[in-house]
Amino acid sequence: MAKKSNFRMESDLLGQKEVPAEALYGVQTSRAMENFHISGNLLSNYHNFIKGLAITKKGAAIANVEVGMITPEQGDAIVWACDQILDGKYHDQFPIDMIQGGAGTSTNMAANEVIANLALEHMGYKRGEYQYCSPNDVVNASQSTNDAYPCAIHMALALEHMEFMPHLEQIITALDAKSKEFKDVVKMGRTQLQDAVPMTLGQTFSGFADSLRGEYKNLRNAAEEFLVVNMGATAIGTGICSKPGYSEACIKALRKITGWNITLADNLIEATSATTCMLAYSAAMKRLAIKTNKICNDLRLLSSGPRCGLNEIHLPERQPGSSIMPGKVNPVIPEVMNQVCYRIIGNDLTISLASDNGQLELNVMEPVIAYTLFESIHLLENGFDTLRTLCIDGIVANVERCRQLVENSIGIVTMLNPIIGYKQSTKIAKEASETGRGVYELVLEHKLLSKKQLDTILKPENMLQPVELKI
Repeated sequence: MAKKSNFRMESDLLGQKEVPAEALYGVQTSRAMENFHISGNLLSNYHNFIKGLAITKKGAAIANVEVGMITPEQGDAIVWACDQILDGKYHDQFPIDMIQGGAGTSTNMAANEVIANLALEHMGYKRGEYQYCSPNDVVNASQSTNDAYPCAIHMALALEHMEFMPHLEQIITALDAKSKEFKDVVKMGRTQLQDAVPMTLGQTFSGFADSLRGEYKNLRNAAEEFLVVNMGATAIGTGICSKPGYSEACIKALRKITGWNITLADNLIEATSATTCMLAYSAAMKRLAIKTNKICNDLRLLSSGPRCGLNEIHLPERQPGSSIMPGKVNPVIPEVMNQVCYRIIGNDLTISLASDNGQLELNVMEPVIAYTLFESIHLLENGFDTLRTLCIDGIVANVERCRQLVENSIGIVTMLNPIIGYKQSTKIAKEASETGRGVYELVLEHKLLSKKQLDTILKPENMLQPVELKI
């Protein structure tokens, strides 16, 4: 049994409670640890979120010194403490579940307590001697959970976004590389899973790359909203318990700390209950997931078989595909990426429902919004790296198979429409379908075109782009 000397006594609204003597967190964090065993995912593992809290508290401390809410000594100590956290230290002192009741109060108080105790030691006092630097009166001065917590989330998501984008850039680059590698591989295009007209495998991968490239700008635009914050709103947007000039001083400090173009929301009442920036970013993530899912579905179709499917490409073989069927290899990397995409699409619904269910002057569902959006970013980041390195980089074109499918396809008759007309082309297509014979030999047999004319029309370069044929 632990000795009493291993604990210190702290108190709050509900009374006294023992806190481990070595802990930087305090009584309110301790209660949250007891109350919320929900996701099993602790704040201590979300380093950018903890850094977002440190950025927010540092900016508030600088502003509070400027407006005279706390002493310069207290402000310097808080800034020092926040810098320690920004350097990656003491993140283990945030052992609370990411999903919690109270609109994030537990998270805000965890930051206040950890920073207060670090500041106390820096000032020469003991942990828990809050008369010299109180978590509520000093670290949380001029703040409420309702402005500090969303601001910290915004800072954290801005960091997450900047870390995520290179992973998106890398997979776009990988797809671009494949589009160049496969630029001369002619294959059959398909619509509604039926033969359509010829194209190149390079064009297919170029389409994949541009599909994701279009979402790059969309995500970047959505992320800009993270830099609009409501610091100084305090409880509901009225600024109660803060001094004139605090909001402006805090924004100035946050800009200096981050180097970002952070701005104050135009209407703090509206901003305090709004979660639209997270809703918008989640929607952008969903768009990206849907497009990625389509790419993975196409990769699985194009590689299907190998002998009884399309088999136009070969995916890297990563593991045996069956416990009963020898020789079977499955497209496990696109499959796992499909599942990542489904999760992100589902997460967007969670965020939509949580955003929709804020009432009056506050949205108390912000914890699950933040948690879910962090998960979407992390899943897609890891998924992109896995898809790129274990699948896309190693894709090989089955050139001969692609050529055979084009030559045997009825779809090439479409190229003859401008020359022999839709009606004659339809007759050739129908006969080819009924007899199993090729379009090429039927056109020659019916003397619709000469061999020279037909060879010119059906050159790959003439089938892959707009051309003016002179027959």
